[in-house]
Amino acid sequence: MTWQDAVAGLRSADAVAVTEPATGLMDHASFADFYERSAKGLWAYLARVSGDAALADDLMQESFVRFLCGAHPAEGEVACRKYLFRIATNLMRDHWRQAKTSSIDELPEEMLTARNVEGEAENRATLERAMVGLRPRDRQILWLAHAEGYTHQEIAEITGLGAASLRLLLFRARRKLADRLRADGGAR
Repeated sequence: MTWQDAVAGLRSADAVAVTEPATGLMDHASFADFYERSAKGLWAYLARVSGDAALADDLMQESFVRFLCGAHPAEGEVACRKYLFRIATNLMRDHWRQAKTSSIDELPEEMLTARNVEGEAENRATLERAMVGLRPRDRQILWLAHAEGYTHQEIAEITGLGAASLRLLLFRARRKLADRLRADGGAR
């Protein structure tokens, strides 16, 4: 999906016609560049945490639309990416609430093919089996920390978790993943 598809999808949904960014902070060319640099990582995050490629597509499009229509940060691309991930996280939570899922921990455990995990197919399958066994919140914070490279403070801002508790939650999630990999024979 390109940035033009995201805007076209918005128009086809008759939500709000967007021809220019609402705040004027980002013109079409800047948005197109930002989209190209951010879309793949955002989709992978949404797909990994939700376990649903179609939902990830929908949430990614809505995230970019809201980003484009909203008052995005002027501090630069890093701040814009954090803001975009925060929008996506909130949209995912809203989706789960509407589906009468009361918490992130009650989501389905099925996962997608590991599109962004490097290595051989066997390593991907091993990692995927290990990730499936983790709670969605654990998958979420592991993804943000290791695939996206966010700091503890940034993950706390994106997820709404307390910064003080995030360090312990991330430690436990890493330990659970390592235990699962060892049990599966994937880590030595």
